[in-house]
Amino acid sequence: MEKIPLTARGFAKLEAELKHLKSSERPAIIRAIAEAREHGDLSENAEYHAARERQSFVEGRIKELEGILGLADVIDVSKMSGTAKFGATVELVDEDSDEEKTFQIVGEAEADIDAGLLNMKSPLARALIGKEEGDSVEVVTPGGRKSYEILSIRYI
Repeated sequence: MEKIPLTARGFAKLEAELKHLKSSERPAIIRAIAEAREHGDLSENAEYHAARERQSFVEGRIKELEGILGLADVIDVSKMSGTAKFGATVELVDEDSDEEKTFQIVGEAEADIDAGLLNMKSPLARALIGKEEGDSVEVVTPGGRKSYEILSIRYI
């Protein structure tokens, strides 16, 4: 199987989520199922069905996280420099609106655009990779074409 690139921070975050699911969520769901069973007829017991549904979701997420962490290739970005690549924190300015944005280019497993973690397979990340400070990139987005200038590239 192919290795999954992760930053050290992303690995730690996923590991913490896995630990929480196993040590807190899983036991709480087991207690909720046991409690719901005590109420009698399971066919019409909404609490039981909700707990089983939650259990299914949590067990699926546990398997997913175990798979990701098992294939993780943790990359120490603090030892990197140069052009934009995996792990780079890139500060951009929208050439049309002068709005500044900062993104870190990360693997798919830790991507979260709202937190500024940009999936390395996204159109913007692909346009940024290999570029240097001062370069301009043009990206086709769902909202149309966007042009950005790279203000800085940091590895932290």
